[in-house]
Amino acid sequence: MQKVCWPYFDPDFDNLGERIYGPPCRVYIDNDSIQDCTVVKVNSENKQGLLLEVVQILTDMNLIIIKSYISSDGGWFMDVFHVKDEHGNKLTDKSVINHITHAIGTSRRESDFIKASEASNNPNSNVLEPPLADHGEHTAIEMTGTDRPGLFSEIFAAFADLHCNVLEAHAWSHNARLACIAYVSDDNTHAPIDDPSRLASIEDHLSTVIRATADPASNSTHVGHKENETDGFLAGQGKGCMNSNVERRLHQLMLSVRDFDEPFCEPSPLSLFSSKLLYGDQKERKTTIVSIGNCEERGYSIVTVKSKDRRRLMFDTICTLVDMQYVIFHAALRSDGADAFQEYFIRHIDGRALNTEGEKERVIKCLEAAIERRVCEGVKLELCAENRVGLLSDITRVLRENGLTVVRADVETHGQKSLNAFYVRDISGNKIDMEFVESVKKEMRPIHLEVKNEDARTDIVGPDDPPSSAAPQPQPQPQPHRLSLGDILRSQMERLSLNFVPTK
Repeated sequence: MQKVCWPYFDPDFDNLGERIYGPPCRVYIDNDSIQDCTVVKVNSENKQGLLLEVVQILTDMNLIIIKSYISSDGGWFMDVFHVKDEHGNKLTDKSVINHITHAIGTSRRESDFIKASEASNNPNSNVLEPPLADHGEHTAIEMTGTDRPGLFSEIFAAFADLHCNVLEAHAWSHNARLACIAYVSDDNTHAPIDDPSRLASIEDHLSTVIRATADPASNSTHVGHKENETDGFLAGQGKGCMNSNVERRLHQLMLSVRDFDEPFCEPSPLSLFSSKLLYGDQKERKTTIVSIGNCEERGYSIVTVKSKDRRRLMFDTICTLVDMQYVIFHAALRSDGADAFQEYFIRHIDGRALNTEGEKERVIKCLEAAIERRVCEGVKLELCAENRVGLLSDITRVLRENGLTVVRADVETHGQKSLNAFYVRDISGNKIDMEFVESVKKEMRPIHLEVKNEDARTDIVGPDDPPSSAAPQPQPQPQPHRLSLGDILRSQMERLSLNFVPTK
């Protein structure tokens, strides 16, 4: 019998570099150097997308990044973040500090394993598309298209007609474009929908709803479903905020429908509505200035962004640059509380700088859109009710029938409770009367409603606007409309509450 010999591989060989040079990723948390914030330092071997992963983790933990220095030239990644918690304080909770250290280190190791696994299993896979978070026994459905007043209501009504229970949904609207991700289950079995014929029927029905628009130039409608993807989920779990993997996917969907371009306009009521929304976006754009220069000595393009400061600003900017196939070599961010300044030294993934004016203009427009699309000029309505099939359809229909349009939606289900946040604006583009909204809040007995004015300009009188006390007479005229809307909302919700069926 012939003897066969096999070469021996030391199982510790893969960790030899780590044993000699130390771990590939080191995370330091410094609470002593600066009095009013915590310093997070990350040193690691550089990999494409690592910066975004680290920012994702800090973003998911709802941390506020007030200053950052980034350097990843020469194959090594060195990053410094000055962060505060959501209340503006230093990080003192040991569990939070330990979670940051563990999450970033775990993200680095899992990223290498996942990329190697994906490359071997599917070399033609789309590396730009992040996996959606694990949502258990649900089916993820993505939708993009041209937005119009009442479209959210029509989409949720279609789900109800298709016997789909919406367990979670996130939707953005910007520049007359819409992107939505919904997690649904079967109405009867409460199981994910995996029947190909039924999925095709759902996609066809939703595509018909989204395509029913007056915009003849709209040819970017897309509806598709995604299987549950748990492998490769890199971001940490935050509290009270939407997972950044979903947000990144919404950024990609909005980019795919070119929300950075002005929408098609024609002389019709819908185009007038879009024009007013666009005018509001243009007012916000004046506070966002993006410029691009070149560093000839090192072959970098220098992207400078000046804008109003807000949470998740750095994530939105880096996410867009990475998804546009640009590599960030150096960066700096600082904030004074009201305004933020960002500077990025970038090259295209093929090693070249931005040389043409057309490419620079596209990057500027995409970064402006990435910053603007999250800013909602409107009123935030937070509703809590017993979950049931058709609940979202009924709520959005009542809002639509009474002159309110939804520009952003975040829907989540916790047990048998449905927690909904809708950002609404007047369908004609005018300011919403906060007194009317408060009257609605008092009269909606079955559903708990909280009202938050996300944009101070919606109810603050500007210097060129007449003061409210100067025109007391016109106010009683729309009063019947306010009362009738409140009565409708109350009667509709009271009637619907009698048929609430909890979803397991």
